[in-house]
Amino acid sequence: MLEKTELEKPQKGGHKKRRGQEAGDGGESKRKKAQDGSKAEGDGGKKRLDALSVGYYRRVGERLTEDFEDAEERDMFVENVLSEVKGKASLVAMDRTGSVTLQRLLPLSSPEQVANVMAELGGESGSDFKAVSCDRCGGHVVESAVRQVSRLAAKEEEDQNEVLEVQVLSLSQVVRDNSAELIKDVHGSHVVRTLLHVLAGCVGPPRTESRPGAKERNAPPQLTDFEIPTSFWYELKSLTETLMDSVKLSITDSVTSAVFQTMLRVCHRKRPKLCKQLVKRIMAYLTSCPAGPGVSPLLVFLKDLASSHLIETIIQLSPKSLLRDLYKNHLKGHLVNLALHPIANFPVQRLTAASAKSKLFLRLFDELVQGVEAILAAGHMGVIVQVAESCAESEARQGELMQCLLNAFHCAEPGSRHVHCLPLFMSLLTYDVYYHSDTAEGSEQTQAPLSSICYHGSRLVQALARFQERSILLSSLRTLAPADLLTLASDPSGSHVLQALIATSSDKGRGKILKRLEGQYVRMACSRLGSRVLEAIWSSASVSQRQSIAQELVPSESQLRSDQFARHAWAKFALSHFIHRRAHWQEIQTGESKKRKLFSDILE
Repeated sequence: MLEKTELEKPQKGGHKKRRGQEAGDGGESKRKKAQDGSKAEGDGGKKRLDALSVGYYRRVGERLTEDFEDAEERDMFVENVLSEVKGKASLVAMDRTGSVTLQRLLPLSSPEQVANVMAELGGESGSDFKAVSCDRCGGHVVESAVRQVSRLAAKEEEDQNEVLEVQVLSLSQVVRDNSAELIKDVHGSHVVRTLLHVLAGCVGPPRTESRPGAKERNAPPQLTDFEIPTSFWYELKSLTETLMDSVKLSITDSVTSAVFQTMLRVCHRKRPKLCKQLVKRIMAYLTSCPAGPGVSPLLVFLKDLASSHLIETIIQLSPKSLLRDLYKNHLKGHLVNLALHPIANFPVQRLTAASAKSKLFLRLFDELVQGVEAILAAGHMGVIVQVAESCAESEARQGELMQCLLNAFHCAEPGSRHVHCLPLFMSLLTYDVYYHSDTAEGSEQTQAPLSSICYHGSRLVQALARFQERSILLSSLRTLAPADLLTLASDPSGSHVLQALIATSSDKGRGKILKRLEGQYVRMACSRLGSRVLEAIWSSASVSQRQSIAQELVPSESQLRSDQFARHAWAKFALSHFIHRRAHWQEIQTGESKKRKLFSDILE
């Protein structure tokens, strides 16, 4: 680890201090020579940091990942490093190592220090912001600097905050003057999106170096609101007006489309009236574009990758009246064809979700239900899943959808096939394919082992489990063999299905399912996913059902207590108490059961 003295004296080149004053001076002169010699380095004569400076900022970045003894030491460290940055902020920001270091340093800086860095990045007139923002490294630094407004808004240092406010407004002016170029640039567009968030008064988590996992990538960012100065309120209006001049780019360029989506989302959150105006203007432009005779231009845009994402956002943020107009004047009679398209099916899903609680959903359902088999054949299961989820939310057309699915999976007739629907839905395979059925009609089909559980099949059954009438699903679940139930509980997608069906069952129905699971509890407890299902079962089980589960588990005490997953269940179920203090365990479980029933009655 670097000693503090090494980084408190950046003029020494950031490397270890040599003995004697002459050595220090020599290091400084070498560094100046290296800097002079580096001015013409890089492609196209682009200035780059010399090797000594890169090493210095690398060590600074490593030191910033460690804790400081107190605030005074931290402030002194930040001040010393920023004094080294002074005069060459753009050079440091556009270097990969320097960029990472500045991104770590700015959140520790005062408003005045952040403003000074921004002032240097922008130059005397602020015009230099454009070059830095469009740089793959510099853009991150500009974003980080602008984001500090949210952290410093709560502080009472008004004079310092005003200095930072001026710099943010200066950046916004540059963005307005060069909007067409910045919103098309892959790096500059991110600066514009961050600026929109800050001017509106809400920021999400900063972008990280590591790639997000699937859950983080699909989940909407968690935004934090903060107070903004009055000038930001007016500036956001001016910036959106300027961006609307480039609305044509939003339907042809995916990078620009992302900027417009951000603009609509932040305005919807903080300025609903402004958002409504922007949505109407964008829709007016989209519908005014020339298309073939008798063809709505929206049908073309919905099939385009860039514009379809923007339309999805518009659908999610639009009032019900605009959705009704969208369907009536542009989409009516075309939903099935759109649902079959590899790109347009996603806006159809958004429209189905947005209209779930309105009468419009009934018209959408009546049109889409006619093409369920074709949509299934196209593999666009997201449409079917969303229709099922909207049926569950609206409590409408549930019986019709269930019957339609039974027909589509070839298990509607004869009626004896109904009990096989659950494996078919979860695997998204028809009865004939799943059971390899070549037998004559009416012959009895033997049970096939549960297999091929897929993500969308799991989502579909979870949605169907929320229907008012779900007896077909529960009957099908109760016919599964104990080994199949274990497979279901241990599967990444199937485990969610089993939890959903058990949670929605009546006490009597739950008891029948648990009866089928007897003999499988030990293996469930030793499974990563099965143990979670077992805990969910335990939470909703009655005292007598818990006692049955405990009696099956305790003979395998040594196996369960040594297993990385089962040991948590052993502790949560208090099975040691069950063995040694049965009466006390029974008393605790009875108390928990009464408390749970009391709370459920209150919630109902």
